[in-house]
Parts: sequence; structure tokens; C-alpha cells
Amino acid sequence: MTILVTGGAGFIGSNFVLDWLDQSQEKVVTLDALTYAGNRENLARLKGDERHHFVHGDIGDRALLDQLLVTHRPRAILHFAAESHVDRSIHGPGAFIKTNVEGTFTLLEAARAYWSGQAEAIKGDFRFLHVSTDEVYGSLAPNDPAFTEAHPYEPNSPYSASKAASDHLVRAWHHTYGLPVLTTNCSNNYGPFHFPEKLIPLMIVNALAGKPLPVYGDGQQIRDWLYVKDHCSAIRTVLAQGRLGETYNVGGWNEKANIDIVRTVCALLDELRPSSDGPYARLITYVKDRPGHDRRYAIDARKIERELGWRPAETFETGIRKTVQWYLDHPGWVARVQSGAYRDWIETQYA
Repeated sequence: MTILVTGGAGFIGSNFVLDWLDQSQEKVVTLDALTYAGNRENLARLKGDERHHFVHGDIGDRALLDQLLVTHRPRAILHFAAESHVDRSIHGPGAFIKTNVEGTFTLLEAARAYWSGQAEAIKGDFRFLHVSTDEVYGSLAPNDPAFTEAHPYEPNSPYSASKAASDHLVRAWHHTYGLPVLTTNCSNNYGPFHFPEKLIPLMIVNALAGKPLPVYGDGQQIRDWLYVKDHCSAIRTVLAQGRLGETYNVGGWNEKANIDIVRTVCALLDELRPSSDGPYARLITYVKDRPGHDRRYAIDARKIERELGWRPAETFETGIRKTVQWYLDHPGWVARVQSGAYRDWIETQYA
């Protein structure tokens, strides 16, 4: 048996592939375009592993998709591939439409053609699992109840709008064509292999370099934080047990303000890698807020617990300690992903 993972060299996708092969002998075909945040090095320990086959390619390449599906005959497609950074979507929304909307459409059509041509027994076992985000639901006021799967879509950024569109396509392909789909909407992930443009890894690498720690606005934007390996376990659970056509919210039950996240990272670095220049919190620098910055996200993850028995294994305190330690233990990985293009982006975004 085989599964096809799109975006499997990215942050969440690579963690999923590694965890899958740690727990299963089932083969994985990884498809990744290796754009700036896709990193073949994330999968380096699978080199020579016959259970893993890597393909450098784009989900928008229909001919390639058809070839992969016919050749490897996967029982499931797990669709992680996406442009996923709000700031980048504000500066260049076109790439988000191309990958998240048009790419998902092409993948759905290839999956539909492949699935339609199978014997009934194989068709019944096939799954298309679409990995999405809580940002499609918009923003919450401080006292609003957390997002449930029934919350209306109110995306506020080009990124979240493109993901909302992809969610709607997946739903439509199930209801119109019968494609056996599952959708997960997760909260903010953190953990190993996170590209250092996002909040937590950016704070870690900047602090270690003695650079300013840029915090948008007043830093009181609230997010629910989910350790990436917990997210991977949730996806495996939904793939195995989820009801067809259903959406499952995946959260960590950890609502934290951004400034509190930054201070927690600083405190852990003070403990694990103290600086001779003093506490890392001295580097916190407030910068102009980004346009349309959502104030609060919160995930109600009771449905996946009630129906499938899943809950996160990590608390924020245990997960963030593991994350900071991973970055301290992998300076080479950090140095290699901080290319000239990455440095130029950071300087432009936080100037």
C-alpha cells in the first residue's frame, strides 16, 4: 500500500512523512515543488529508505499527477501543499491563488479521474485528505466562543481567502462527484523544521543572533498553538477513522497572546543558552501592525475528540521546550535555510 503526500518537504508535511514512516511500513510518495519553504533536507534521514519516494514537482502539473497516480496507485492523497504565510500573501497574492486554489483544483481533478477508474472495492477505501487552517473562519472578539466546524467562513487575508476557496472546492468535489474527502482545519503549528519567517522560529533565531525580536502592534493577538507532531497524529486519526465529507477542527487547547509566546521563548533561551549581554527579552521590538491582522483565533476541537478520540499529547509548556531545544540542536539546518532571499525578505518585512 502507498500514500501520496503533497507538500511533504514543507514544515508540517515533512513532520508527517517522518512520523508516518516511524510508525508504518506503508510506502510514501512525496511530491513537493521545493519553493522557498520546501526543504529536501527535512527528509534527509530517509535517504536510502525504500519506503520513501521523493518527486520534485508541482501540484499544478496535471500530466505529472496522472503519471504518479497510475504508477504508484496510492490508497490516499494527503494534501499539505500550500502557500501559507499571511505576510507574503499581502505582498504577493497571485502565488497563493495559483497554488492554493488552482493547484488544489488540478489535484482534485487528477484524483477524481484516478478514483473513478478503480474497481469498487478500491474506490471504497480511497481517501483525499485536505489539510487547511483555522484562518478561514476569520477573527474572534475576546469573549467569543471558539471556532467550531459550523462557524461561517470569513477570511480576512489573501492567504486565508485562498485556503477558504480550496476548502470549498474539496467540499464541492465530494458533494458533486462523490470523491471521498476529509478536511482538517488546524490552529497555529510549531515545532521542528518550521521555516524561520513564522513567529516562534523567527524569535528563536533572531534572539540567538542578537537581533531585534519584532512584535506586531501591541502583541496581544491571540492564537491557539498546536505542536506539529500532535497535528500529525490528528491527521493520521482522521485518515483512519474520519467520516467522509466531514471537517474536523484540530487545536491544541492553548490560547496565547503573541507577546506571551515571545516572552516564553526568551525565558527558555535564558535558561538553555544564556547570553552574556543579558536577558533575551531586551531584544523585543514593537513594529507597525500588518494590514488586516486578525485579533484572535481559537479552535473548538471537541468534535475530533468526541467522534475519533483524539486529543493533543503535548501541553504548550512541553511542546515549546522541545521546539526551542530542537533549534538549539540544529544550527546547521537554520543556517542553510537562511538564504540571501530569506534575509532580504525579513529586512523588507520588519524594517
